[in-house]
Amino acid sequence: MWRNQLGGLTWRLGDGPQRRFVKWAPAAIGLELASEVERLRWAARFTPVPVVLEHGGDDDGEWLLTAGLPGRSAVDPRWLAEPGPAVDAIGLGLRALHDALPVVGCPFDWSAGARVAGVRPEAMRRERFWPEHAALSVPEVLARLADVPDVDRLVVCHGDACAPNTLVEDDGSWSGHVDLGALGVADRWADLAVAAWSTGWNYGPGWESRLLAAYGVEPDPGRMAYYRLLWDADP
Repeated sequence: MWRNQLGGLTWRLGDGPQRRFVKWAPAAIGLELASEVERLRWAARFTPVPVVLEHGGDDDGEWLLTAGLPGRSAVDPRWLAEPGPAVDAIGLGLRALHDALPVVGCPFDWSAGARVAGVRPEAMRRERFWPEHAALSVPEVLARLADVPDVDRLVVCHGDACAPNTLVEDDGSWSGHVDLGALGVADRWADLAVAAWSTGWNYGPGWESRLLAAYGVEPDPGRMAYYRLLWDADP
């Protein structure tokens, strides 16, 4: 069983090719699995993501049953012990996702403008900010977020491209993506900034450049800083 930061739970049912996963989101945390169901069903036409088997809910919350995908999380102990191939797989997998999902016709928006419009100062959890943002006041955060960078390349972003959400086969190749509840059209740096950032959380320092190289892009410090701050501030 896994518990996310909001209090949602995920269980694995069985092992091997027939394994299934059940995700549960209590009503109190405000995580709507129906949004993820829509995104998974749309994305499944273009790229490897979990197939939705059943979805339902009641006054207590929602549940989602999906089929398993090949491979294991990029933060499985197998890959924590050998980060290099996992970091390559995350970069290559993210590039493949961005190339495969069509911007034209995508009904989901994850743009900086839409996200900034949803930031509520009174709900900002500054105690959860990463150290590089901890000293910023709420007005400083809002001022920086108002200065949205020009779009580098518009893609359909994963929306939570942290390392655990890429699946990796034993040979080091990426095999799919999970947890696409925020998927939507945005600048690719909205994903890249967080994906590279998450390598430090999961594998230690020194892996960001390797992920970006695997993706096929040079570092962009300005956009990376902006989208990391937005990640902390976004509700």
